[in-house]
Amino acid sequence: VRLKEGDRMPVQIPDDTDFLSFRDQCESQDGWVARYNKGGVTVWCRDEECKTVQKLKMRIVCKDVTAETLYDVLHDTSYRKKWDTNMIDTFDIGRLTVNADVGYYSWKCPSPLKNRDFVTMRSWLPLGNDYLIINYSVKHPEYPPKKDYVRAVSLLTGYLIQSNGANCCTLYYLTQVDPRGSLPKWVVNRASQLVAPKAMKKIYKACLKYPEWKRKHEPNLKPWRYPEQNMLPCINVADLTVQRADSLENIDESSMSEEKAQHHSDDDET
Repeated sequence: VRLKEGDRMPVQIPDDTDFLSFRDQCESQDGWVARYNKGGVTVWCRDEECKTVQKLKMRIVCKDVTAETLYDVLHDTSYRKKWDTNMIDTFDIGRLTVNADVGYYSWKCPSPLKNRDFVTMRSWLPLGNDYLIINYSVKHPEYPPKKDYVRAVSLLTGYLIQSNGANCCTLYYLTQVDPRGSLPKWVVNRASQLVAPKAMKKIYKACLKYPEWKRKHEPNLKPWRYPEQNMLPCINVADLTVQRADSLENIDESSMSEEKAQHHSDDDET
């Protein structure tokens, strides 16, 4: 079947302009409404977009954590398996360039919602005293949607880490994800009020424990810093296309009540 022009959107590996634009969005206050501000965590949402495909932005100041440590924690998939209790699975699929790869991630949704998964292209860049990691969803021919999961779509998700001196840094997390499925309003609200702040604190706690953990687990292996250590198979960017939400099946979960949902994420404090 010949595809119409526009059906396949080629994947673009982000360049410096994309990273700078992402950093501007993280730092800008224009058009953002604060939804939560407590315990060192702030969560904003776009004022015109407080609907299902929310654009959320979070910030946390991490004392006693260097920017480098935070950057390592966000990259280190083997460590993520220790601290990210909402995760079901994650693995790297292959590399595109020295600072871009493709990976898989799946996570638990509160029952009775179906679990979600992503295939994303991730790209990273140290920029002066800042570190940036951004991703968006792609289609990979060998990793199509699975039967038991809803394939969600990251339109743009990423982290900005800014160093605040020798042993302190600020983490911004900006995400615009289409979870697919007509999710009930309470799920969307709960994401900004409860899940997001908790996730930020969890990353912070993970950073405090990382140096000690890493000393015992291949301390010198950091392929995100040393590309020569990267043993992933190479992927040709031409084999990927942008994952567009409209090509995925939509599941209606809008009638599910909050009472029925198991608040599993409330008992995972470690």
